Amino acid sequence: MLSRKAKYAIKALIYIYEHPELVPVSTKEISEAEKIPYKFLEAIMNTLKQNRVVTSRRGPRGGYSFVGNPKDITVASIMRIIDGPIALTTCTSENFYETCEECIDEKTCRVRGIFLKLRESMLPVLQRSITEM
Repeated sequence: MLSRKAKYAIKALIYIYEHPELVPVSTKEISEAEKIPYKFLEAIMNTLKQNRVVTSRRGPRGGYSFVGNPKDITVASIMRIIDGPIALTTCTSENFYETCEECIDEKTCRVRGIFLKLRESMLPVLQRSITEM
């Protein structure tokens, strides 16, 4: 399940993208417009800043703007920054792969097969840019 933190991160980035006239956009503005708890959003924006998705400017006209082109920011990348792996099992993760302790043979594991198909179906949707949402 998508965490509330990841959902809010995606909503905040879409808000910044859809309001170029407000850039840099303050946390308060995003919080009020998107009904996201202010302190929670501050922590989320700090994580996005640490991962070089956004940059911040201090002061009365301060706020957040994108480091690069928002077209290059995918839903999947934000989910990984906030929540970690997207795959539902470690043995099907593209970026955080680990073998399952109880698995005897990955090639014939039916559970892995199902979750590989699920990841393959889900990933193209999540690899869309936030600008396409």
